[in-house]
Amino acid sequence: MMLTTQLFDILLDFGPEWQVSNVETNIQEMTVDITIDYVPKKGVDLESGEICPIYDFMEYRRWRHLNVMQYQTYIRCRVPRVKNLAGKVRCVQVPWADSYNRYTYMFEEFVIMVLQATQNQSKTAGLIGSKFDMVNRIMHNSVGRGLKRRLTKLKYYHLSLDEKSFKKGHNYITVLSDSESGIVLDVIEDRTEDACKELLKYQLDAEQCSAVETISMDMWKPFMKAATELLPNAKLTHDRFHLVGYLNKCIDKIRRREVKSEQILRNSRYALLKNRLNLTDKQHIKFESIINTTLEVVKGYKIRELFQFIFGCGDIYAASTMFGLWTREAVRTNIKEILEVVETFKAHAKGIINALYLSNSNAKAERLNGKIQILKTVGRGYHRLQNFRTAILFFHGQLDLYPSPIRFYDKKHDPTNFGIFNFSHKYR
Repeated sequence: MMLTTQLFDILLDFGPEWQVSNVETNIQEMTVDITIDYVPKKGVDLESGEICPIYDFMEYRRWRHLNVMQYQTYIRCRVPRVKNLAGKVRCVQVPWADSYNRYTYMFEEFVIMVLQATQNQSKTAGLIGSKFDMVNRIMHNSVGRGLKRRLTKLKYYHLSLDEKSFKKGHNYITVLSDSESGIVLDVIEDRTEDACKELLKYQLDAEQCSAVETISMDMWKPFMKAATELLPNAKLTHDRFHLVGYLNKCIDKIRRREVKSEQILRNSRYALLKNRLNLTDKQHIKFESIINTTLEVVKGYKIRELFQFIFGCGDIYAASTMFGLWTREAVRTNIKEILEVVETFKAHAKGIINALYLSNSNAKAERLNGKIQILKTVGRGYHRLQNFRTAILFFHGQLDLYPSPIRFYDKKHDPTNFGIFNFSHKYR
């Protein structure tokens, strides 16, 4: 037994104040319980910093730890309490866990790593042999910890606003992200003007709002109003993805109208909507058979290609000129579906012209949208917004999630210090 306790003393390395006194193995339940004793006669009251005599010991507490082989392992300890000069009795802080959780820092770190690998709380709980509630608690705690550690005064120069469906029906969330890094800053329920303002005010102070140079979004008016009001120096841009999406819908409407009389358009939807470089051999043959005809859908296709060509203008003057030329060319087609898109684009000309010459876009935000959809699919939906928000920030907020407990001892320990310990971070 002495060799066993000495071995676990070395492995756990909780410091000379905390020593392994017993190791019990339950073969039927496949568990290992490691009992830890507090050795000194005095301890530190962390709130006051006083070195106080040990007052008493609490009943045994149990913390889940990393497994030993195939056995679930637990730390057991009667936590000592000290009584300070004010007469208040408080527990001594243990070095392997915080005051409220019943799992160790190392176990929490392992759960976070498994969660990041599986992106599924139920699977993680099954793999580590714990309850779902424990995994869910660790996820929420780690996100809360990460948000507190995030630099609050960091300036963001290029932002993106995007929407994402939350539940069935017209239930949405608004996602604010940094266009340059692609990280999610935060999420809020709904896509109203008030919700967007609340999100921006919560994440950005007045100085940060003034520093934003561009903000990319679709043509949703509540987003535009909120951004215009709160981001005085930001140029509003409508992202390329949504703009081309309008033209794709236009092409598909024309195709569906013409296919009733033109058999050549049967099964041609993706041949006309996909990037030519991504067409299959069959789609490429279909495309070649259509592109040289005089059908209106071909005119719509060429208008879309022309619009994509004018992106990347050198300055606002070139962008304004090219947008004007494109609108005139589109109007000349005299196709009702195209004329509708032209009117929509003219109503949002400022944001579109900015998009034509500014490099900021919602491309990373749209990729985030796809990743968020994967989270929904893997998690089989989220019924509560708080759980959905936590999952998004956990996986795509690039937060510092891992626990960084203070080690309560110095390697050059002086027994007379009774808890005046060196601060260092062990679990990073």
